[in-house]
Amino acid sequence: MRHLLNPLDFSLEETGQLLDLAKDIEDNLPEYSHVCNGKKLATLFYEPSTRTRLSFEAAMLNLGGSVLGFSSADSSSASKGESVADTIRVISCYADICAMRHPKEGAPLVAASHSGIPVINAGDGGHQHPTQTLTDLLSIRSLKGRLNDLTIGLCGDLKFGRTVHSLINALVRYENIKFILISPPELRVPEYIREDVLRANNIEFIEMDSLDDAMPDLDILYMTRVQKERFFNEEDYIRLKDCYILDKKKMKLAKEDMYVLHPLPRVNEISVEVDDDKRAAYFKQAQYGVYVRMALIMTLLEVNKPC
Repeated sequence: MRHLLNPLDFSLEETGQLLDLAKDIEDNLPEYSHVCNGKKLATLFYEPSTRTRLSFEAAMLNLGGSVLGFSSADSSSASKGESVADTIRVISCYADICAMRHPKEGAPLVAASHSGIPVINAGDGGHQHPTQTLTDLLSIRSLKGRLNDLTIGLCGDLKFGRTVHSLINALVRYENIKFILISPPELRVPEYIREDVLRANNIEFIEMDSLDDAMPDLDILYMTRVQKERFFNEEDYIRLKDCYILDKKKMKLAKEDMYVLHPLPRVNEISVEVDDDKRAAYFKQAQYGVYVRMALIMTLLEVNKPC
C-alpha cells in the first residue's frame, strides 16, 4: 500500500507514468467512467477548500466511484477532540482511499502511519501540496511540451506558499531548470528551500523584487496570492497584499509563448483583463487537476487502465 505525502514520493519515472495516464484520461475520458465502480473516496478536509476538494470528488465520480467525508473540522469529530490517528482508523473501515487537508504540517504523515487505506496529502499547513504539484507539472508539460529547459517565474507569497515549495522540490529533478523568484523581501522563499533544495541541487535562481523586470525571460509565470490566513500580523498582510498585480501592461512584456499559471483562488493578483489572453492558463490548469487526481486514485488503488 502506497501513500502520496510529498511530491518526491514518486520517482521521476513514476511521475512520468502518472502524467502519461492523466493525459490518456484527458484524451479518452469516457473510457474511464467505470474503472473504480464500488470504490469509495473519503475527503477529510479540516480547513476550507473549493478546487482541491471538489476536484478530488469529481475525479472519483468520473471513475465511477463514490465519495464521503467532511469539509471542515467543525463538521467532524475533531471538534470533540478526536485525534487524526483515531479518525483515520475509523475512516479506514468505511472507504478505500482518502484525501486529507489539514492546517498542521505533518498531519497526513500521522494519518498514513495509522491508516489501513492509501492517504493522499491534499495540503498540510505551509508545508506540501503534492497533488497541486502534479497538476502543475501536467499543466506545464501540456502547454510547453516539456519539463526541462525552462525558466520558471514564481511570484508573490514565496514564504508561506506550499504550492511554491512543492513545485520547486519537484522541478529541480528536471534538466536545465532556472527559477526567477519574485517577491518582497518579507515573503522570499524560506532558507531551507534556498539552501537545501536549490543550492544543494546546483539550480540556477535569481531573487528579485520587480515583476516587470522578470517578465521578458520567463517561459512560465506562476502567480500566487498573498495568503491572509498565514499571517500573524494583519498590518503586514494589508501592507503586502497588493505588491504584485499582473495586468495587460505587464503581459505585453512577456514572450508570445509564455503561460500564466495560478493554483487559485485568485484575489486581485491577476487582473480579470488578463483572462482573455491566450497565455492565461490557470482555469485550464484547474481542469488538469481533475485528470491528475483521477490518475493518482487509479495508481494508488492499483486499478488498471481500461482495455
